[in-house]
Amino acid sequence: MPKKSSVKPSSQSLKPKTKSELSVRKLLSAATLTGSLLLTPASQKIQSITDKPPALRIPYGLVSSKELKLLLADLLKKVLPDSSRVLTDQEEAMMSEIIEKTLGVKAYAELDGNRLNHQIGMMGLEQHLMRYPGDKSLAGRNFPEAGIAPGKGAWGYWASNQAQLAKVDYEMEKYYVAVQTLYLPDWKTRLAELRDWYKYRKVLIINPDNGAAVVAVIADAGPAKWTGKVFGGSPEVMYDLGFYPKRHKGKTIILFINDKDNKIPLGPIKQPIHVKKPKTA
Repeated sequence: MPKKSSVKPSSQSLKPKTKSELSVRKLLSAATLTGSLLLTPASQKIQSITDKPPALRIPYGLVSSKELKLLLADLLKKVLPDSSRVLTDQEEAMMSEIIEKTLGVKAYAELDGNRLNHQIGMMGLEQHLMRYPGDKSLAGRNFPEAGIAPGKGAWGYWASNQAQLAKVDYEMEKYYVAVQTLYLPDWKTRLAELRDWYKYRKVLIINPDNGAAVVAVIADAGPAKWTGKVFGGSPEVMYDLGFYPKRHKGKTIILFINDKDNKIPLGPIKQPIHVKKPKTA
C-alpha cells in the first residue's frame, strides 16, 4: 500500500462532514467542557458527578470497564466504515480523537513517517513465542492449548536463557502482535532502519465491535496474505479483545503508541489512563 503523505491535513479538511461525525464531535466537546468546569473552584458546589452520562465522567475515570467499552464501540461505529479499506485522513483523525478522549491514549495511524499496510483488518490467533532457545515448556503460561510456535519470533529471542529473562520480557511475550512488515512497500529498501523501528514497537489494539482495548508490542511478522488475515495476536491479546477461546479471529484496529517514557503498561485498558478522580461531596 502506498505510503500516505506525512504532511498533516489542514484543520479545515478535518472538520466533521457527516451527521455521525458531528454528533461525535459534539459529545467529545461536551465531555471536555464538563471536565474543565468540574476542575474549577465552582466544582465545590457539585455534590456528585456519578449520575452524569459516562461520556461526561470520562475525564475523571469515573466509569466502569463495561461503560468504557460500550462508549468507545459506539463512538467508533459512528465514524468508521463498515467494510475494511484504507481510511481517509478525516476518519483517522476522528478515530484518534475518540481514542484519546475515551481511553486517555494518544494513538496514531502514522508515526515517525511510518505506517502499517492496514490499520483495520482481521486478526488471527497466534501461538506462544519462545522467549529463549529451547523454551518449549507451557508451564506457567495462560492458554497452554494454543501451543508454542516452532521457530523464534521475527526479532529473535528475548534472552539467551531463562535466567536472563526480565519481567518486561515475560510481559512482551504475553502481549504481542504480529504485523505484515514484509509487505510494506519500503521494507526491503529500508530494512535495517525499519527492523529496529518496529522491534517491540508499542501499539494499541481495539475490537471495534465491543470496545475492548489492549496495549501490546510488535514481536513477530505475519500473517501471510493468503490467510485472509492482516494481523496476528497472542492468546492473551485475543482473549482480552473478547475473541478467544470462542473465536480464533476477529476484526481489529491497530495504531501506534508514542510512549518513549514507557509509562503505559501492557495489557487490557480497563480505565482511562492518566486521569485523576475528583473529590466529590
